[in-house]
Amino acid sequence: MPTKRAAVAAIDPVWDGIRAEAQAAVLAEPLLGGLLHGSILHHPTLERALAYRFALKLASGEMSPQLLREIADEAYGEDDAIGEAARADIAAVFERDPACHRMLEPMLYFKGFQAVQAYRIAHWLWRQGRADLAYFIQMRMSEQFGVDIHPAARIGKGIMIDHAHSIVIGETASVGDNVSMLHSVTLGGTGKADGDRHPKIGDGVLIGAGAKVLGNIRVGHCSRIAAGSVVLADVPPCTTVAGVPARVVGEAGCAQPAVNMEHRLGAVPEA
Repeated sequence: MPTKRAAVAAIDPVWDGIRAEAQAAVLAEPLLGGLLHGSILHHPTLERALAYRFALKLASGEMSPQLLREIADEAYGEDDAIGEAARADIAAVFERDPACHRMLEPMLYFKGFQAVQAYRIAHWLWRQGRADLAYFIQMRMSEQFGVDIHPAARIGKGIMIDHAHSIVIGETASVGDNVSMLHSVTLGGTGKADGDRHPKIGDGVLIGAGAKVLGNIRVGHCSRIAAGSVVLADVPPCTTVAGVPARVVGEAGCAQPAVNMEHRLGAVPEA
């Protein structure tokens, strides 16, 4: 009887599509042949390719790529959910980012996607009780991508972080499934008190550029936070909040704001 992982490897439309895109890209731009073969075409599965990219991007004089790749391979091998979340993240970026035209682009070029995959390995280490390694990956992720996600934070799948500059997600924060956010978003605390102190973001939420969500508050599912807002209180589901401090200014505008990606207040979503 084949294992679940073997079945995924045998039938994997996301990975098959990425490989086909990479083969076409080699023909179109032979100078990138080394990158495309080394990062994608030499690997039998998406998980192995992601482990290679993780090690390549986060290696330093303090930690060799070989050691980092062994850590990533162990994480993907022990927890199928990490690879499943990566596939959902790839689909999210491809479907929601108009600048993304192929599924291989997040893997190779988009630091938001790469940072989230690094977080997922750090979170796995954290759950294994390997806090120092998790902190090391957090540090390297921040240095390389400008994204600072505490390894204890809980983040769902189908996540799209567009541009991903100056993202901060605190230790006790949680982010649901199918959430989209832009650059300079902070999910932070309001002081130096310990304990449960960071926001809880529901499924399907859209967070605009520069928004700050602070404190142990809840942002309801399928809500929308306008760019530049400072959110200090709970946000009801399916609403739009805006301002400093943020207040409810209307409904979310559509059933799935994180998928629709419409940031303008009062705009009619595209079909």
